[in-house]
Amino acid sequence: MEELLAGLKATAEITRLRILFALSHGEMNVTELTHVLQQSQPRVSRHLKLMADSGLIARHKEGNWVLFRLREEGKGGALARALVDMLTGRDKLLSDDLGRLETIQAQRQKQASTYFAANAAHWQKLRSLHVQEQAVEESLLSMLGPATYDLVIDLGTGTGRILELLAGSSAVAWGIDQSRDMLNVARANLEKVGLKNAQVRQADIYALPFADASADLISIHQVLHYLDDPQRALLEARRILKAGGKMIIVDFAPHELEELRSEHAHRRLGISAEQMAGFLARAGLGLKEHRVLPPPWLKTGTGLTVSLWLAELPIYQTQSNALPKALIQ
Repeated sequence: MEELLAGLKATAEITRLRILFALSHGEMNVTELTHVLQQSQPRVSRHLKLMADSGLIARHKEGNWVLFRLREEGKGGALARALVDMLTGRDKLLSDDLGRLETIQAQRQKQASTYFAANAAHWQKLRSLHVQEQAVEESLLSMLGPATYDLVIDLGTGTGRILELLAGSSAVAWGIDQSRDMLNVARANLEKVGLKNAQVRQADIYALPFADASADLISIHQVLHYLDDPQRALLEARRILKAGGKMIIVDFAPHELEELRSEHAHRRLGISAEQMAGFLARAGLGLKEHRVLPPPWLKTGTGLTVSLWLAELPIYQTQSNALPKALIQ
């Protein structure tokens, strides 16, 4: 009751209701909210602090930014969502706020398009070397089957495409990436398709901001070949995976295209089935299925083969997510 009462008190002000309405359309920083509300930054910051302390909204620091969103859990989160459902864009104040919010979203789209255009040539060249993305995505969905997941986490989310792909089978989805520019692209893409259950965060793949045994599905799409230590990344991913949870990994098979190191920052030229088997075994994950998609011009031998691995974390009798001693060694 105290938590609910604190939330009710914190919402009893017009500006705070406007903040909830704005954040229901996606996470925003203080500068963006200042523009939407047409109020000073100190005033908006005071409202945000009170609402965060009352459990209505959540805050997350990302580099020099602090991002705010509606809280997803607890009485405060439930109250915030209930209030937003009762608000209507036909209200004059909210209608004006929505217009300024749409301007901000359009600016994000423009920035994302500019960034993508500057790098598209590199991505298109890389994509031309392997099987079409549609075939990869179809295989990925086929391997996962019709299951649904409470929490999906996409590591190295890039443009956010995997979040879009898995949106229909996930209650909540998070995309993690180290690149601020790619996160801007992902946010713009998620806003464009109207995904409300997906969020993205800047974070280190070796130190994920999630509790132990919290994820039902983890996806790692074309990420491991960029990393110095794929094994360490898989161990960290395994830490946040629930017992019985699944991990889907997509990456290139071994190849000899040395230019991918210099032109695309690849750290390793693909990952073999044997290497992945070792990575998964040391992480305590059981391999359920492995698929290989050959390049479009297999006869020339110059294309990139795409491999997909589906792994699962066994349900140990102890129900503990700690690694077995043999695996730690």
